[in-house]
Amino acid sequence: MPELICDTTVVQYLHQVHLLNLLPALGSPIVLPEAVVAELEQGRVRGIDLPDLSALSWLTTRSVRVRPPLTRAAELGSGESEVLWLTLERPGSIAVLDDAAARQQAIESGVPLTGILGLLVDAKRRGLLPAVSPVLDELQRRGFYLSARTQTLVLGHSGETR
Repeated sequence: MPELICDTTVVQYLHQVHLLNLLPALGSPIVLPEAVVAELEQGRVRGIDLPDLSALSWLTTRSVRVRPPLTRAAELGSGESEVLWLTLERPGSIAVLDDAAARQQAIESGVPLTGILGLLVDAKRRGLLPAVSPVLDELQRRGFYLSARTQTLVLGHSGETR
């Protein structure tokens, strides 16, 4: 299975909707770049509901070795940049990003990608999640932006309707 190299928002939102356990259940190694680990630790210090990474034995942290220029660097956070760089360094891995600029950079850089929504659809198809619709509702309540069009597409891919 390909490694999933995850950004901060992926871990944050899956944790907050009580579905962080879906990551290891999908069967892929889960990797966080050092910048993502730092962002999550800083958020916990500020009181944001984030997981204690030391309690997640299925998670691996990796350092970025090569930092090629990114055309959208000014639009990206350090975690997003490191997800892209690590995915470029590790052929066969998949970047898990939800920010629009980061996803566009991944496409421009030829980086395979998915996001929370893709993970949810995959989890439903594998029988790990009974329904996607209530998860989308909870994500939106927590501030995750979903256009009506995206929501319809995701539900369609999940075999669900509103």
